[in-house]
Amino acid sequence: MNPVGAFTFVLHSHLPYARMAGRWPHGEEWIHEAASETYIPLLNALYDLREEGVSFRLTIGLTPVLVEQLADADVQDHFDVYLDEKIEAARSDIERFEAEDKPHMAYLARFYTEWYEGIKRSFDERHRRDIVGAFRALQDEGFIEIVTSAATHGYLPLLGRDSSIYGQIRTGVEAYKRHFGRAPRAIWLPECAYRPAYVTEDGRLRPGLEKFLQELELGLFFTETHTIEGGQPVGVAAGDAIGPYGEIRRRYVIPIRETIPPRAATTFKPYYVSDTTAGPGAEQHSGVSVIGRDNRTGLQVWSAEWGYPGDYDYREFHKKDGISGLQYWRITGSRVELGFKDVYHPDWAAGKVEEHARHFSWLVSDRLQRYHEETGEFGIISANYDTELFGHWWFEGVEWIKKVLRRLAEEPAVELTRASDFIEKHPPDEVLHLPEGSWGMGGTHWTWDNHDTHWMWGPIHSAEGRMEALVAQYPDPTPDEEAVLNMAARELLLLQASDWPFLVTTGQAREYAIQRFTRHVERFEALAVSLEEGRPDRRLADELYEVDKVFPDIEYRWFKAR
Repeated sequence: MNPVGAFTFVLHSHLPYARMAGRWPHGEEWIHEAASETYIPLLNALYDLREEGVSFRLTIGLTPVLVEQLADADVQDHFDVYLDEKIEAARSDIERFEAEDKPHMAYLARFYTEWYEGIKRSFDERHRRDIVGAFRALQDEGFIEIVTSAATHGYLPLLGRDSSIYGQIRTGVEAYKRHFGRAPRAIWLPECAYRPAYVTEDGRLRPGLEKFLQELELGLFFTETHTIEGGQPVGVAAGDAIGPYGEIRRRYVIPIRETIPPRAATTFKPYYVSDTTAGPGAEQHSGVSVIGRDNRTGLQVWSAEWGYPGDYDYREFHKKDGISGLQYWRITGSRVELGFKDVYHPDWAAGKVEEHARHFSWLVSDRLQRYHEETGEFGIISANYDTELFGHWWFEGVEWIKKVLRRLAEEPAVELTRASDFIEKHPPDEVLHLPEGSWGMGGTHWTWDNHDTHWMWGPIHSAEGRMEALVAQYPDPTPDEEAVLNMAARELLLLQASDWPFLVTTGQAREYAIQRFTRHVERFEALAVSLEEGRPDRRLADELYEVDKVFPDIEYRWFKAR
């Protein structure tokens, strides 16, 4: 039979900027963990499929700030040290467990020894210490599409100046060109956060985010289910408060409500995003497309109650050995306390991976066939996830992706695709007005702007205004002035990262996030003061570049007032 619909994984890869920012418990070790447990296993899975002759396709986002870190020589050297430490820890566990007469634990320690040794070989030999280059090769060969994002994952709807929105996206586009040798076709808006045009209290019209994407020739972005279909945001129970920030405090060109009424739009098809700057009732679209996340397939992974990663035979993430830090236990049960977890059995977990891959592949095929039967249309399922969920949080998740891709490549009803390829073959035939929102708590901006984080937005907005003023103050800078201006732009991007308020809200690394945020604010202010007083501090700029060493081709004029 001919395919009746298409499927793509959309994997969003992002980590906070942590280069040279310490290691355990927070800092550069975040990169090392994700590289060893997610990025290299994923590359291995995709390269294995390629060598098997499997005609797979998928879409993966790599944020610019993540790419800069993975491509950094110091990070790569530190990663090798990290892997050596893991290998040594596993070897020591073998001796310890054998001495304690714990044969199964010793078996698991040998399992980890071989596993980390394999990751090290893959990094050093198979991928030649070049994770970014390995992904680029897969894109060049047509297997994957790599989408970009805002430079440092800045939370775009809450930025105070259009210059910063443009600067975040423009920097991301230029970094993409430098690393991947081509222009990006699509973008993952940080946190799936979208904002239409609106009128400020002083009467200014701020364009919708689609205008910035249109200007920078980005033809596609992704959004949450409720943004397309309406209704309560995913994960919010009926009657729950949506939250006090953002959407109810503005006068919109396209008005929205706290809860979007259910509508006929569907995530099975793409839409053109309306040009919200043109005003209510305008017929024209922006030329930018949007694809919504399919909620049903998403729940198979995200659901805390019946998602695959919670299966009792999968490895328990939260319990770690007190000496080596390695994870030797399985989930065992949803109500089993950490002290009573059973030991991990890799063969049991492998059987569940096969079972869950078979079920997911059936689910994708069944949903596409049902949609085709009901509408006669060639639909798409976009399964959107954080990449780091697979391998790092769900240890067996990368193998699950590999088996799903292999099965779907053999499924006649399903066409594996890359997101932008689908748009080219099946361009939207409808225009959709999108409301403001995100895939955060309640579908709003609350996760990033709440009673714990609201204080951070004052310094962010102040720095944005000062950056605009500095651009105007130095239209024709000397080399020293230009170096300081460019470094100020880098620090502005780094202090705007959505990671800092997110980590404060979730409590995962509250003090660390506050420290990192205030440090970038202080660095920006020191550079700005030197420029404002007409004595640009080139030495400080050079010192800070050696610390951050990010976005070497940044252009401070991208941050001029718009």
